[in-house]
Order: sequence, then structure tokens, then C-alpha cells
Amino acid sequence: MEALFTSQSHPFFFPTTSTITTKPSYLTLISFSTPSTHLRTPTITIKPSNTRRGGRLRTSDVLKVSQTSETLVTSSSLPSKMKAWVYEEYGDEQVLKLVDEIDVPQVKDDQVLVKVFAAALNPVDFKRRLGKFKATDSPLPTVPGYDVTGVVVKVGSQVKGLKEGDEVYGDVNEKALENPKQFGSLAEYTAVEEKLLAVKPKNLNFTEAASLPLAIETAYEGLERAGFSAGKSILVLGGAGGVGSLVIQLAKQVFGASKVAATSSTGKLELLKSLGADLAIDYTKENFEDLPEKFDVVYDTVGQCEKAVKAVKEGGSVVVLTGAVTPPGFRFVVTSDGGALAKLNPYLESGKVKPVLDPNGPFPFSQLVQAFSYLETGRAIGKVVIFPIP
Repeated sequence: MEALFTSQSHPFFFPTTSTITTKPSYLTLISFSTPSTHLRTPTITIKPSNTRRGGRLRTSDVLKVSQTSETLVTSSSLPSKMKAWVYEEYGDEQVLKLVDEIDVPQVKDDQVLVKVFAAALNPVDFKRRLGKFKATDSPLPTVPGYDVTGVVVKVGSQVKGLKEGDEVYGDVNEKALENPKQFGSLAEYTAVEEKLLAVKPKNLNFTEAASLPLAIETAYEGLERAGFSAGKSILVLGGAGGVGSLVIQLAKQVFGASKVAATSSTGKLELLKSLGADLAIDYTKENFEDLPEKFDVVYDTVGQCEKAVKAVKEGGSVVVLTGAVTPPGFRFVVTSDGGALAKLNPYLESGKVKPVLDPNGPFPFSQLVQAFSYLETGRAIGKVVIFPIP
């Protein structure tokens, strides 16, 4: 499968084959064996002389992850303690602490225990850590993290559709801002309700799958709530971001958009086109709200609703993810839904919809603070992923 829709040289996609290559200044190779039906301890080999400051990898580095080890983790051999990132107070990324021994979470009847292989970061993660949702947050201390992918190692008594050994992905919090879990995905193990998970697409590795859940669920639910359907047009503000890059693809490949326009800075215009945008707008040179053409839906991922409403047709909808809302704009809290992920799996497995990963990643588990610092600059392309997780 090619690395992207129109060119194999674009830096912002990982190919969905057994070998992943990125642009020369970052990770060179991640080699995966055929996915196992059981969880096996990864074997990791890194050339230490070439790692650069900050823990990320240079071109000559090779990170190999093998899932063919004979060491098998099952419910009968689970450890009682695990490593996890924790914060005990609200604040910037420096409040995050790596704890070596925290209790492995117990599973409830409707939950499964996932051995986490990879996780991804979202803006809601750092906004939550900053205390912006104190009124509805879970008690401190908190293990952060929404997106997860890994292998089921234990199932609750009421779990019917998943079993030990299943490779899964999902968003661990049913409602992002309404009492999110105290124990999230940035740990070696996490307990998740079965209904929030889906079986991982067969063609995606753990890094790619981790980048998807919250972003693709947000993109999909927003389009549904806006009443988007075949033959309609859409403008995506922030098309190179984690959600925006998926809105472009879903609108075109799943919903049958007649026209997709999207905004980004100059250096990301080719990415927008490769994702399927018919019109790529450089917001540094052009005001999208002044375009003579108007759109059935404007999907605002960057907080420009006041301008967005000027670009929508009369009777159209404006989906707003952040910032102030101006009618007819609307905001929603996404619902984590394993069923929605399962519905989208065929589009992912066929390659019609592809994950977009930031070329600075993946960041190793030990470099979570640096990963958050980078995400909070607002310059990330696609998703920032944490991998491997011990």
C-alpha cells in the first residue's frame, strides 16, 4: 500500500505495510512482524550512538519491534504493579511524573484490561491537565490519556465480544469532559469498557491505530450531527491537524462530498491535497471567509467560528470544536463508541482513510513531557503518538 494518495514521498504519512519509513530527519524504520493473536513482549533494538537529545531518533536509527517473543502475558501471569505517568496537581507539563510502581487497575464486569502498546496525545489531554475542566474532572491524582491501542489480557465477567489476545483500539473515556477516568492510557495497562473498543484494523500497526480513536470519532460524529451527506460541500478549518485531516478524508471517502476545501499554512498545502481536498487554502495569504463560494458545512477545528459563519451557505451548519460559538455554529462533546470505530474499520483497512502521524514522532514513553511540550506549540501535523510503551 502506498504511503499516501498521490505521492510516496510525502513526509506526513506512514505506509500501512510491515515497514514504515519517514522523512530523513526523523525515524527511519519500524519493522513489525505479522500481528500475533496473543500479547507477546516486544523486543526493542535501538542504535544508541545516534539518538539525539530529547530521546527521539535520527535517520540512521533503527527501531525494531518484534511480536514473536515466546514470553506470553495472560490473565494468570499479570504483574501487580506497572509504570504510569501521573500528575497530582494541575499545571503545565512539568507536573507530570513517571511512577515506576502503581497498581495495575482492576477490571469491572463490563471492562477488559488492555496491555498498552501505544497511546496518542490530544489537545483535551493538556487542557484537562491545566485544570480547565475541574468541575467535571475525576479526582487527582490522574493517569492521563484518551487514545489507546494494545492487546486484551483480561476480560470482565459480562464481556461477550472480546477475548484475551484480541488487538484493540479505542478512546478510554465515553465522554471526554464528563467525569473522565482517573486512570487513562498513558500506562502499561488500562481498564476499558468493552463498548468503547473495537478490534484494531488488520493493516495498521499499533502506532498508526493509536493515532485514530478520539480524532476519528470526533470527525465522524461532527459530520453526522451537521447532517452532512453525499453531494454536499464542506470547508475544513485546520485541515492538517489530528481531527481536520480525518474530516477531509471522511467527508470525501465515507460521506461522498461533492467538494472539500481546507485551510492550512503554506507548508502543509500539499498534505491537504493528498488527503483529498479539492481546494487547499493558504490562510497566511488568503481569507477563506472572503471566498465567493459558500459551503454546506464548515468544520472549524481551530476556533474561528466568527469567520466560519461567513463561509457557510444559508441553512448550513458550522461545527465548532474550540473557541467561542456564533450561530449557526454548534459544539458537541464527542461520545467514545467502539461501534463507530468498527463501522469505519473497512475504510481504514482498504486504505481509503489513512492515519496521519506527526513526523517528529513517535515519542518514547520516557519522553512524554517533551511530547506534550511539542503538542502544545500548536505546530503538530496529524497526531503525536507515544510508542513504545514498556
